[in-house]
Amino acid sequence: MSTEKRRDYYEILGVGRDASAADIKASYRRLAVRFHPDRNPDLPEAEERFKEASEAYAVLSDADKRARYDRFGHEGLGGQGFTGFDPNAFGDFADILGDLFGLGDMFGTRRRRSGSQSRRGHDLQYTLKLSLAEAATGIERSIRVRRLESCERCAGSGSEPGTTPETCTTCQGAGQVAYRRGFLSVAQTCPSCGGAGRVNRDPCSSCGGHGRTEREATLKLTVPAGVDSGMRLRLAGEGEGGISGGPAGDLYVVMDVERHEFFERDGDDLHVEVPVSVFQAMLGVDVPIVTVLGEERIVTVAAGAQPGEVIRLTGCGMPHVNGRRHGDLYVHLKVVVPKKLTHEQRRLIRDVAEIGGGLEPESEGGFFDRLRRAFGGD
Repeated sequence: MSTEKRRDYYEILGVGRDASAADIKASYRRLAVRFHPDRNPDLPEAEERFKEASEAYAVLSDADKRARYDRFGHEGLGGQGFTGFDPNAFGDFADILGDLFGLGDMFGTRRRRSGSQSRRGHDLQYTLKLSLAEAATGIERSIRVRRLESCERCAGSGSEPGTTPETCTTCQGAGQVAYRRGFLSVAQTCPSCGGAGRVNRDPCSSCGGHGRTEREATLKLTVPAGVDSGMRLRLAGEGEGGISGGPAGDLYVVMDVERHEFFERDGDDLHVEVPVSVFQAMLGVDVPIVTVLGEERIVTVAAGAQPGEVIRLTGCGMPHVNGRRHGDLYVHLKVVVPKKLTHEQRRLIRDVAEIGGGLEPESEGGFFDRLRRAFGGD
């Protein structure tokens, strides 16, 4: 499919952008059953819908590809989306498609389980809350993450030190057993060993034979300047420990930048509202402000400034997360009119107004005369 015709992958699978891996897999399973070409021989568009759902699943089921897609869309994949049903690269496709008709390993695409049943650990996600000032400067932070780690006593094997699991006598270590269904030969997971191909007669006393134990890990994290909410940092190998010696998953740290009391963020630019009195607006004034980086700047308000007028301070916004460039700071003037005046203040202001030609604003001179004429007045 061309880029112009591609729909949003989350929309294709009918899931939200915060959907879990299990939700994405379940949704794809439903669509695959519904639109599989073998089940819809008289529906030409079914094959296209099936391919579309498979492409979406290929991206969203892969943590790295999903992260790139979330941030950059289809262009961020660089042609690394769907590459076909390679059983070695897309094991989940084989599992899902093999289960569509309850035929197990009849086509030989189901992954056969090795004796060690080694598998990669799951990826984890951690939400890190930051103030806008911390996001502007970058920080180093220690975080605590509870995760399953490889058992130290058995080194992840699940067996007591000095013992080894026995080869399963039911499946002879294959992890699957075959039986006939009519003229078909069907393979399913071995009921005796659960697909491991081995039976653990002496489970580790520390982990109960699971090979992993839950622990709290303290990790040091360096957050670059300029991060924004939704951005993710990937800590390779800091997710859950692998199964039976498999590699650990990754930890994705998601940024959550809190709203600031004064500054409003728009990408790398910042906006702030600065109050000035009506007298300062008329006469002009230099107003000192402090940027988000803690630096003092002088905002020069010209005489005759109007409410809502915007003054731009170049390079005083947020730093760009992947470079040296900074955004700008936009100062919005809020002209404050005093609600109460002393008798002397009122007299002086009236005198000034009369000297200037009256109390009517200059820009609205003749307004009431024009309004009277519009309604037929003399």
